[in-house]
Amino acid sequence: TTAASTAATSSPSAGKDSMRGVKMAEKRQRRQRQKQKQNENPHTNTNRGEFVLYVIYAMTNVIISLPSLYGYAAVIFNHPIFQPHMNALSKLVVFSSVVHQLGFCLFSSLPFAIGTVQDAGLIFLSAMSNKIADQILLEEHQQQTLGGGGGEISTEQQIETQIISTTMVLLSLGTASLGLVLMAMGHFGLADAVAYLPMPVVGGYLAFIGYFCLQAGVALCISEAMVDFGDWKYLGDPQNILLAIPGLAAGLLLTWISRKAASPAALPTAMVLIPALFYVIMYGSGSDLDSVRQGGWVGPVAPPVPVQDLLHLADLSTVRWDLIFQILPTWVGMVFVVSFASCLDVAAISMDMGEALDTNRELATVGIGNLLSGLTFGFTGSYIFSQTIFTFRTGIHTRWIGILIMMVFMWVVVSTINILQVAPLFFLGSTLIFIGWDLLYEWLVEIREKIFLSEYAIVWATFIAIQVVGIDAGILLGILVAIVDHVVITAKTLTVQRVSKRSRAIWTPDDYKLLNKHGYHPQSPRILTLEVIGSIFFGSALQVLETIFEEVGLDMKTEMVENDQKLSDVVGMSPRCMTPADRHPLLHPGKTKQRSLHHRPPEFIVLDLTQCPNLDASSSRGCFLQLAKMAAKRKMTVCVAGACPRVDWMLRSHGATYEVTEEERIKAQLLQTRISTPLTRESVDPAVNCERILMFLTIHEALEFCENKLIRELKSTGMINRMRGSFLRLDQLDRPAENSIGDVFSHILGLGEDESQQLATFESSQFRYHSEKTYKAGDIIFTKASMSDSFFVVLRGAVAIAREHGTGRLSLQTESRIFSGAGLQERGQRSGLLDPHLNEETLGSVKAFYQAGGIFGYVDFLLERPRSFRVVASQDNTMVAKITRSQAAQMRVEEPSMDAIVQRVLLQASMLDLANCTCDE
Repeated sequence: TTAASTAATSSPSAGKDSMRGVKMAEKRQRRQRQKQKQNENPHTNTNRGEFVLYVIYAMTNVIISLPSLYGYAAVIFNHPIFQPHMNALSKLVVFSSVVHQLGFCLFSSLPFAIGTVQDAGLIFLSAMSNKIADQILLEEHQQQTLGGGGGEISTEQQIETQIISTTMVLLSLGTASLGLVLMAMGHFGLADAVAYLPMPVVGGYLAFIGYFCLQAGVALCISEAMVDFGDWKYLGDPQNILLAIPGLAAGLLLTWISRKAASPAALPTAMVLIPALFYVIMYGSGSDLDSVRQGGWVGPVAPPVPVQDLLHLADLSTVRWDLIFQILPTWVGMVFVVSFASCLDVAAISMDMGEALDTNRELATVGIGNLLSGLTFGFTGSYIFSQTIFTFRTGIHTRWIGILIMMVFMWVVVSTINILQVAPLFFLGSTLIFIGWDLLYEWLVEIREKIFLSEYAIVWATFIAIQVVGIDAGILLGILVAIVDHVVITAKTLTVQRVSKRSRAIWTPDDYKLLNKHGYHPQSPRILTLEVIGSIFFGSALQVLETIFEEVGLDMKTEMVENDQKLSDVVGMSPRCMTPADRHPLLHPGKTKQRSLHHRPPEFIVLDLTQCPNLDASSSRGCFLQLAKMAAKRKMTVCVAGACPRVDWMLRSHGATYEVTEEERIKAQLLQTRISTPLTRESVDPAVNCERILMFLTIHEALEFCENKLIRELKSTGMINRMRGSFLRLDQLDRPAENSIGDVFSHILGLGEDESQQLATFESSQFRYHSEKTYKAGDIIFTKASMSDSFFVVLRGAVAIAREHGTGRLSLQTESRIFSGAGLQERGQRSGLLDPHLNEETLGSVKAFYQAGGIFGYVDFLLERPRSFRVVASQDNTMVAKITRSQAAQMRVEEPSMDAIVQRVLLQASMLDLANCTCDE
């Protein structure tokens, strides 16, 4: 081995490989030393390269935003009185952007955030500045017209100073106040409150901003003040058209590039090339700045404005503080719009990043920026979504870009160069036109595919209203139109539909057949169940009543004519002044679907209001009170189930239902009523005739009441021969204490004596195959998500199937406190199956009750899944039998015949529950 190794080492190829290995090792060592030096020295080529990227991206943002800031200044101060001071006022807007960016650099959670003076508050600031200027000029004009009125007439210089001082101070005060409000909203987590401003209304306002920016851009191109719609007359001058066309074309070009270009560098490149092309053409044609200035292509020469002169723009001694109240409504609108727009920007940034952002924190950051800006005589601002996303996509997530942007902006503020007198005006105007085209296209054209037609109409209505009546009244009108649209849409989406539901009562097979044949007959059911989905209010009450009449098979027109005087008491009209068409404006000839003559109306109408979250006074009287009167006249019983506390209180307050104690008495008497004739119901004792609506806590409780009463009536009239095992509720059987589990199973299956004897093993097995336990009211039998290792049978008392609060269904509203105009109202007990010491707040939202004979928990038991609901004893001394999985397995081995009966019981209960299910359960 040693010899072979020596020979290999001494060979030429081995020597070359060894030399190459040494050289590679030296290279690796040199690279490691270079990396170590780079880590020790921050001023490396790599860091210098990164800093160059910082500068490039910062200058890109400056190129995009700086022309827009000069355009924003032209929008805010578009009144002619401000024109001599536009150089200083423009620098003030730029300095305000420095302050906003400082706030984002210090407090934003996004290191790449870009924030400046933004377009969302421009129109409000412009409206406030114009109100201030117009009011002061109007007062001075009136004073001069009256010959001074004994007062001193101000000079033009004094008036101008007063207007500028008042405008700067009040606008900055409004900006600072806006910042405080936004900070408070962010601190207390109220960012969602801005959602109460309808999005189509905000869209109409943003479209108006687009129009306003377009108009301001054209005004900047032609060096004319354009405030009103009539100012477009300036384009009647051919020279003005010549000056405006390049700006309009450049704005369209920038809009197309921003939407179509794939490279993020396309837009800033175009914004550099447009003015560069202007200078190339200017010098190529032998012209200079003075000659093009005479043609109106660049701004007039103005004296330089040193930075210290900005401090002397406002004279606090001349501020008109009384004008605060005139601009206050505009400021309130600005708060809503700016906060809404800021939340939209944060949401858009979050979506583009693919990460969740704390909207309240970012809104507070925007508030800090506005507070600092207002304290330094600045203006409203927020995140600039497009530039923030552009910086994010570069992958350079550092605050250095924001710092460099501030440095460039400060250089512009400190510099004595007047950009307005060297930059082409059509280029500065094109940046505003670009913003205008983009906003108009987004909110008047592009938005069509994202909102409903009615919402699109709201966008246009708000846009036109602001044009006609002003920004404050226009937004208010837009909100009113949105409210009307909501009312109309809500009325249209309210549905009343027939559903197939039954109670959870355990009837004998013979009684179940009776209900199938008579109670729930497909063509002419004696028990009609209707489900109401949606809020019922003044706009939909008659529609609901009409639908109920159609389902019952009655002609609403005829009913209204017969009940003319009663209806007039509700709607407050004289019956002699009403035609049949007037009595029901939604009713048209032939609209009511009449049943055939051999179809009789139902005896019981059950209304499920589980998914009706609200009901107003108009619908209580105009719909439900009228329904109760109609039903009483035709000897029908109307039951309302699942009403939330608010709806329950409203119906009782307007006399559509009984008081709670009287209602319980009426229910008990109705169940004891005996019918003397088999052909009609006219012989019912009028003392117990139901003249109002009966209220029930759950739909199953209401249906059990109707089924119970119907079975009693059928068997007492002689129309139905008494069958084997005539009906008696398990809790009404003549037993000394409670029912046994064998009694329950025998009752469910209608077993004969021989089969019932097989169930005697349950009682003689000394709880070998089941256990029994007694509960107090409020005791929890099992909780949601617990293990389902058993099922239960109610032997005595009642249990409630309850859901925890906040499950999301409209019906599960457990707030028991009702506030009327007279203050807090107390509610009585809403169900006789609930212990008086219990309420829905204690139990949760009650979905159903199980009385003696009820079987529950078997579905989760059979599927071997966690419990899907919670069960609580709703009455004292409630006894429940429990069969565990191990006991069922033992029964299957030791008593197969008894196990077969238990399986039949579970199958019967499953089929009944399955037949009772609807799509929403």
